[in-house]
Amino acid sequence: MPRRYLALWFPYLATDRLRRTGTIPAFGAPAEKPHVLVETQNNALRIVDCDRRAVRLGLTRGLTLADARARMPDLVALEAQPQADRHFLEEVANVCDRFTPLVALDARDGLLLDITGCAHLFGGEEGLVARVDHVMRRIGLGLKTAIAGTPDAARSYARFGQGGIIAPGREEVTLRPLPVNALDIEVETVIALSRAGLKTLADLAERPSETLSARFGEALATKLRRTLGREDRRITPLRPPPDCVVERQFAEPFADTASLEAVVVRLIGEAARVLEARGEGGRVFEIGFFRSDGAVRRLAIETGRPSRDAKALLRLYRERIEALADPLDPGFGFDAVKLAVPICEPLTDQQHSLDGRAVEEEAVADLVDRLVTRFGRDRVLRFAAQDTHHPVRAAKALSAAAPLPEAAWPEPEPQEPPARPLQLFEPPQPVEAIAEVPDGPPIRFRWRRLIHDVARAEGPERIAPEWWRDGSDEPMRDYYRVEDAQGRRFWLFRIGFYEAESAPPRWFLHGLFA
Repeated sequence: MPRRYLALWFPYLATDRLRRTGTIPAFGAPAEKPHVLVETQNNALRIVDCDRRAVRLGLTRGLTLADARARMPDLVALEAQPQADRHFLEEVANVCDRFTPLVALDARDGLLLDITGCAHLFGGEEGLVARVDHVMRRIGLGLKTAIAGTPDAARSYARFGQGGIIAPGREEVTLRPLPVNALDIEVETVIALSRAGLKTLADLAERPSETLSARFGEALATKLRRTLGREDRRITPLRPPPDCVVERQFAEPFADTASLEAVVVRLIGEAARVLEARGEGGRVFEIGFFRSDGAVRRLAIETGRPSRDAKALLRLYRERIEALADPLDPGFGFDAVKLAVPICEPLTDQQHSLDGRAVEEEAVADLVDRLVTRFGRDRVLRFAAQDTHHPVRAAKALSAAAPLPEAAWPEPEPQEPPARPLQLFEPPQPVEAIAEVPDGPPIRFRWRRLIHDVARAEGPERIAPEWWRDGSDEPMRDYYRVEDAQGRRFWLFRIGFYEAESAPPRWFLHGLFA
């Protein structure tokens, strides 16, 4: 299938954003004045954006504010806010997610959409363009659109041509009359081409590619090939494309909560069937609610293990809705709902063992998913084993929704006590100890002013420092598991040796066994 791209150009993006917030009066307001946005360039205030009235009166980007005021004394100048404009453009890109998941930013005032295989959902490319135009104008944005077989051809036709739909394979014929500025090249290169008498894409297309590359650089020849449809390139979408997508588009918006849940139920069921056919399960399920006024609300459901259980996912969705501090506001109604599964993993059907262990694991996993859904992934933690012998670094607290590392907890020996205590002191607490023989286990130690007589001892277990860690100058430790006369069990370690060190060894209590 040949690829198709839709370019959106918003020539008045910055001023339309300010008009939405009320900073600039609405269209048709009494005594409406021209507005421009300015910023300092080369030690002078220059125009970087104009509204429609200013453009009709002949103002352009790059003009100094002093020259503009000389022409129009009633001109209103505002400071440009490029960061706010970019954030607004990203919000508009989120709105376009209802048309295709592959949406990329194009410069400071445009978007590129990969609509390959999507147009039929809207009645063809003409229907898709009409739908996009309707949504953007409801947001309050003026735009110009173009569809072509490459993103460069589409953007050039939208920005420098009349816009519209270029039939597959007709890019070169359609775009040859455009000026060389349509290639999105440096101003210096445009000037050099003009001096050489090359003013249109047709002038460049008639020259050998090797000649253009030798004189003006390989970038120019590459831009020309891509713009004329001779070479394609992939866009870089803002959001990674999901592994699985199901959606519903509606001719008329609706605001009924029961109807909205019914749509979500159908989408979850469809996604579950798609995942089952693939032998996969989802780790993250993201539901996007698209309002008719352009607002977008997204809800994410995360699971600790791959899942495609429609009933469990619906329960998590309902709990997510109940936990929202800001309920879903339908506004004038939702006209599209999309369920995306950005993360999928293999999931095969397994037979449960007779001991019920698998059932218990599923129950725990279900509980974790519900807690994460209600309180958030960063508020529900679990300990994961780390590939290290160091006691303090042997476990790490991770989000319960995050995948576990490859390291596993050591399996305990049958009928044997655990090798590590459940409670660790950080830092280890110093104790006074007496050993019966040098470098042997203690026979008595004092901790918190109490003397403990050792009845049993196991060890030593020598743990050396991890030399590959930066700044690891920890001394070697000899650990002992000891039990006093009252049956209490402790985890002690010694630093230093009685014979090899000038200073006497030191003893510490690192943990308590249950």
